[in-house]
Amino acid sequence: MAHHHVTSADIAINGDHLDVSKVAKVKTIALAIAALGTVVSLYLLFFAPEKMRGCYSYSWLFAFYFFLTLSIGGCFWTLLHNVSNSGWGTSVRRTFENLGSTYPWMFLFGIPLLCPQVQQYLYEWMNTHRGAHGNVKEHLHHVDHLLYNKYWYMNIPFWYARVIFWGVGLSAVIIFLRKLSTAQDTDPQPTTKRLFQARFHSTYTLIIFALTITFTGFDFLMGLDYKWFSTMWGVYLFAGSALNSMAVIVLVAAWLKSQGHLKHVTTGEHFHIMGKLLFAFTVFWAYIAFSQFFLIWYAGITEETSYFLIRNTGNWNTAMIFLVFGHFVVPFVILLQAWLKKNPKTLSIMAVYTLAMHVLDHYLITIPERGISLGNINPKVFGGITPSIPGAFWGDILAFVTIGAAFVFFLLRAVGQHSLYPNRDPRILESANLSN
Repeated sequence: MAHHHVTSADIAINGDHLDVSKVAKVKTIALAIAALGTVVSLYLLFFAPEKMRGCYSYSWLFAFYFFLTLSIGGCFWTLLHNVSNSGWGTSVRRTFENLGSTYPWMFLFGIPLLCPQVQQYLYEWMNTHRGAHGNVKEHLHHVDHLLYNKYWYMNIPFWYARVIFWGVGLSAVIIFLRKLSTAQDTDPQPTTKRLFQARFHSTYTLIIFALTITFTGFDFLMGLDYKWFSTMWGVYLFAGSALNSMAVIVLVAAWLKSQGHLKHVTTGEHFHIMGKLLFAFTVFWAYIAFSQFFLIWYAGITEETSYFLIRNTGNWNTAMIFLVFGHFVVPFVILLQAWLKKNPKTLSIMAVYTLAMHVLDHYLITIPERGISLGNINPKVFGGITPSIPGAFWGDILAFVTIGAAFVFFLLRAVGQHSLYPNRDPRILESANLSN
């Protein structure tokens, strides 16, 4: 359906700003939940009985990394938009940047994972290192030859250095790019200079993004079982991050549209493209997930197959089978419909569904390791090796709600800080009149 041709007269000279008073109550509630949940979480992580501490460490890791992938994805779409010199994305670029700007805040929730009191339940290899007498490398040579061979990468000082770099590096990238973008909103004589600057600085910083999504996944998740390894792991996490951050972007844009914002500059054509990206990364995620499974199954190496063997014990296999159909088959069939992708409401429903599947995906990545690892650490306290620990699920919900509330608060805070779209970007009219 044709829409009104947008001219410069339709673009507000001071941009489009969210009335922060309309979301003040939601922000207050989100902040209160996050603050209260954080206090309770710190107790459960550091001061509760050992069984609670061990179980909740996994709950916290699951929730932390889930929301971190959404923030990292916001950084990715910002970088990709700048590097590709995208015209269509100009109208929603600020939403990319706002989502990405939550990354520094989300990374702060990883601070408990830097503490040995929490690490002792998550990372067996760190316990081995800390329990070494004298020279660590020499000790590993006699005790665990696999850890000895991985010592160049899996040593505690280097682990801390990497984690600090992932936090500081990508935070600096998104803060700089967002500042460069928002400065244009008040420029009395806007030119393409900032566009070229953003494009240039987004090229080499894409490397920082690629390293961050790959190696945070290695350091926080793959390190749960130091014997396991997959060359597809970084790409698998990237696919989920890109897909579900786009789902968040769809939801934010649709909500703003429903509130009367983004008028003239965002149409069904923009949602159509975002829907296409949801579809594309749904297929890409499935391709990578299958490739990882197929390569591990074909090789049949004990250290690699352990990942899927653990997730085929108890009732985890039911969840894994559901993930295949729920994360790929269902959205694949539904997102084929062009009319659905052009409708913000129907596309938003699929975005919510996709995020729910992302929760299941990351739950299956982290939580099945809990019963195995904790049972090895202290069989008497944790009841031995078991597929799951009864009652631990409530901690998973608490951690998810706590960090999720913080994510909502910082995202709404970012949305209300600047114009909702780059109103003085030279390409805004091109984007507003998009047709695809």
